[in-house]
Amino acid sequence: MGATHGVEITGPRNDRYDEILTEDALALVAELHRSFEPRRQELLRARKERQDRVSAGEDLDFLPETAHIREDDSWKVADPAPGITDRRVEITGPTDRKMTINALNSGAKVWLADLEDANTPMWENMIEGHLNLRDALDREVDFTSPQGKTYALKGDDELATIVVRPRGWHLDEKHILVDGERVSGGIVDFALYFFHCAERQIAKGKGPYFYLPKMESHLEARLWNDIFVLAQERLGIPRGTIRATCLIETIPAAFEMEEILYELREHSSGLNAGRWDYLFSLIKVHRTRGRKFLLPERNSVGMTAPMMRAYTELLVKTCHKRGAHAIGGMAAFIPSRRDEEVNKNAFAKVRDDKSRESNDGFDGSWVAHPDLVPVAEEIFDGVLGQNPNQISKQRPDVNVTAEDLLAVDRTPGGISAAGLRANINVALQYLAAWMGGNGAVAIHNLMEDAATAEISRSQIWQWLHNDVTLEDGPKVTADLVRTIIDEELETIRGMLGDAFDEKRYQQAKELFSEVALADEYVDFLTLPAYERMP
Repeated sequence: MGATHGVEITGPRNDRYDEILTEDALALVAELHRSFEPRRQELLRARKERQDRVSAGEDLDFLPETAHIREDDSWKVADPAPGITDRRVEITGPTDRKMTINALNSGAKVWLADLEDANTPMWENMIEGHLNLRDALDREVDFTSPQGKTYALKGDDELATIVVRPRGWHLDEKHILVDGERVSGGIVDFALYFFHCAERQIAKGKGPYFYLPKMESHLEARLWNDIFVLAQERLGIPRGTIRATCLIETIPAAFEMEEILYELREHSSGLNAGRWDYLFSLIKVHRTRGRKFLLPERNSVGMTAPMMRAYTELLVKTCHKRGAHAIGGMAAFIPSRRDEEVNKNAFAKVRDDKSRESNDGFDGSWVAHPDLVPVAEEIFDGVLGQNPNQISKQRPDVNVTAEDLLAVDRTPGGISAAGLRANINVALQYLAAWMGGNGAVAIHNLMEDAATAEISRSQIWQWLHNDVTLEDGPKVTADLVRTIIDEELETIRGMLGDAFDEKRYQQAKELFSEVALADEYVDFLTLPAYERMP
């Protein structure tokens, strides 16, 4: 087996898969696994140890041992890289063939090609996603729908820059084994894209760029940096060619923003405010800490809540202090083809959200649908003009404390019967789609991904374990949740009619019940969900 000795592929090798699963690409996967898997496992254990301390009553805080990094004003991250100097609008989405074309053609500056939360990690999705990315760079990605509609790429100068989001450190890839061990999903995603597409991106005057999800500490960022260094060395690519934007989407990472930039400084292109996962993390980390950390239902938690303002303003200040981009959160609205009143109200909310971000100093923001690109672009054009970013806008007026970041109890809103039902309804619909291979799902005119399902089930778990009584109803109990699950399944059945997939919704019911009602909290619902997949 040559360079791939010790590598076993347990997934099927479908048409063209051998173009991605080459011996040399798998050799890079194997080397990265053997070099860094012990550290990944050590860092995952460190997550658990910190969680145990917080559950026992310890509050998160800025790290005293890294104060020297925060206090040293001399260091900066690398200068903005070609193709990601101007990031005023970024579109996100999975890497299926149609989305690949639509995202690249959308008019956005960047396409976050998502192998993580907007993607179900089925073997076919992962490998075909890599084929689509490579084919797009080779301009061989044309697509015709079953209805006969054709999709093709515009000219190279009109296309968004590809920035790939690999899976987080907690997820394995069960179809690739090295020395009998599962490989980190993040390492697989990074290595296969880097091996096949780095030189292709460089030839186009850009580079291999990444979004790094779910990190909880600067030591996890250090691990990514060391992986980048080794991978560039092996492929003979100059050190620093890779650029990475880190999602600050966990509450522990909010206390280590500067340290995360510092660890990746030669490869860093900024931070992103991953708002939905951030709410999920707030709930998860403090789930047993009583009513002080009890969030209202998710639809009432806006970005103007004090703790969210503290988080986003600190992110902008931190990034611009270090010469990095600050990228805003997702506008998840999906325009309706039938209801203009829904569109009118939603577009107004999107404009308000993007106006707040652009005025706060963000250099760009995310949208989930091509129709929102011109809306966000108009807002950021009004602030940026011809400037590619507003990194020069410093925020000395911002002074955020640990107490500000943890001020959950200052968030307005309540917990209603409708909120409980909405959590269950959205989670069931999302999980049914996820188990069927679709990780980005339009539900009630919003693009839902794994993060919103995580919020839904985590809130219910927290309400159950903190004896919450609904504002307009009974106490939240396991029996009440089970009853509403059955009722919402019937509602969905009536809504979908013949399109209701009995098998998928039964899987969704079982999975949701497991992660929402279990005595022991499951860290990520995607872990048991992934094990249910072939």
